[in-house]
Order: sequence, then structure tokens, then C-alpha cells
Amino acid sequence: MSTTDPHRPGNTPPPLLVGLLLCALLPACALFPRPPRPIHAPPAEAAAVTFPMDLPTKGSVSLSGPTLAAIQLAMEDFLPWDTHPHEGATPREVCLYQRESYDVIASPGAEGIIYVELFPRTGACEMGGPPVMDFSAIYAIDAKGKRILAVRR
Repeated sequence: MSTTDPHRPGNTPPPLLVGLLLCALLPACALFPRPPRPIHAPPAEAAAVTFPMDLPTKGSVSLSGPTLAAIQLAMEDFLPWDTHPHEGATPREVCLYQRESYDVIASPGAEGIIYVELFPRTGACEMGGPPVMDFSAIYAIDAKGKRILAVRR
């Protein structure tokens, strides 16, 4: 037999207090937005796509799962999905906020480390100015632990 009665007054918080706590905590969820889902083409456009029997080998790239995960971690730190150019940004700055403006080199290291280098793609954001040189980084990624060990910018 239990020595405490859960139905006794004083053992449970008042319903109003519980309700207020829930209302106070609910907006906090908005502070952690999820990345947007990819946009899919309309059904008519998707129906027009014909997949080849075998993917072409010329120009193809094959990545291991751990390498892909390391690249995703590095890119998300380097240029988070919800980052936008500041107001009044120049066309060059706007270009540097686009993930497709960067190339990636990934190299395996010792003990499960994958080195990921992100750098502006040649010619991507030059727009008549000098080459972009100072927007790059090299990451040391712990592929097994899915974490960033170090960054060199």
C-alpha cells in the first residue's frame, strides 16, 4: 500500500499553473525551426522525366555515406541553410550566400576523420572583380561521432 495519495491536494500542481507553463514553453519550439523540405516539381513535369536504365559514368561522382555526412556537417556549419544575405548586399555577396557557389574536396584521414574543404568555385562570384580568396574553410569531421573536431578558416 502506498504511503502517498496522488489525489490528495498539494501533491499535484494546480491545472492553471500547468496550463500557463505549457503556454510559456510552446513558443520556444519556434526558436528551433526545421530545415525546409525540398521542393518537388509538379506531377506533370515529374511525369515527363525519363530515367536511364544505367546512370552515365562520365561526370558522375560516387560518395560514401560517411563522406556525404561529413560534407553535410561542414556545409551546414559553413553556410547554414537559413542564412540570408544582409540588407544592401552586393551581387557578389549574394552569390557567396549560395551553396552552389562552392566546391568541395573531401579526403579520408586517420581514425575515421574526414577532412572537408569548402571553397568558392572558380569564376562563380568574381563578377569582374578580383578572385574570391577569403571565403574558404577546412573541416576535420569525426565521421563516426557525426561532429566537427576542428575548423581552419
